[in-house]
Amino acid sequence: MATAKAAPRRKRRTPTAGALRFVAAALGATLMVFPIYWMLVTAVTPIADLRAASYSLWPTSVHWGNFKEAWNQLPFGTWFINSTVIALAGVLLTVSINVLCGYTFAKLRFPFRGVLFALIISTLVIPVQVLMVPQFQLVIDFGWLDSRWGVIVPRAAEAFGIFLARQYFQSIPDELIEAARIDGASEFRIFWRVVLPLAKPLIAVLVIFTFMWRWNEFAWPLIVLKDQASYTVPVGLLLLRGQYSTDYNHLMAMTLLSLAPMLAIFLLFQRYFVEGMTRSGLK
Repeated sequence: MATAKAAPRRKRRTPTAGALRFVAAALGATLMVFPIYWMLVTAVTPIADLRAASYSLWPTSVHWGNFKEAWNQLPFGTWFINSTVIALAGVLLTVSINVLCGYTFAKLRFPFRGVLFALIISTLVIPVQVLMVPQFQLVIDFGWLDSRWGVIVPRAAEAFGIFLARQYFQSIPDELIEAARIDGASEFRIFWRVVLPLAKPLIAVLVIFTFMWRWNEFAWPLIVLKDQASYTVPVGLLLLRGQYSTDYNHLMAMTLLSLAPMLAIFLLFQRYFVEGMTRSGLK
């Protein structure tokens, strides 16, 4: 009579191992949060203390008026509106293109599909600076210089986003799509009604990454936007740096405020973020 194999024993977690993991996690969190904390300390430190180099990790006096002074010093309200419009329009356009391209490469069959996808992925190794000259010429030809479209359109498709979308859609069973085709659904209807509702984690990841890239982008808006009223927040922050001295409390105050939209977007979509990254094959 065959004897049943004993179930493998699970390794017991010792208190020491748990404590080490906690310490490592706490140390990592501290290293990540410390730059933001230092920005906050600098932002609320009076300018006299900064110039006298008498500030520390815990300021002796707090001056919250630095935020208001920095906000009124330059048209940050206009720049925040510009950044918000560019980021949201860029997210809508880029995520739509990336999702459609990713689904096409993952589920549709057409000639040279693998070659085209390999060409798209190969653009990831091309430095962005190499592409700026031809892109700038195209912006001039289309009459988009010093306009929001000149910032949005050249970044309309991202090779990384297409790759991420393709990897995610490959995890969706082909039988589900074939069943919809047998029922007579068109390809767009299949994508809209069957595939897209299953892609919420993917869309959340793409929205977070795209919004972060668009909001933080500096070099390209600096090249395209000429009028100060058209600046985005990262470009506008450059004006807080003086030729001979810089009020770092004002600079850090506005930099902290510029982090708020990205934090809000992440908190809004974070419940799908981990699932989207896992199912896309990124570990």
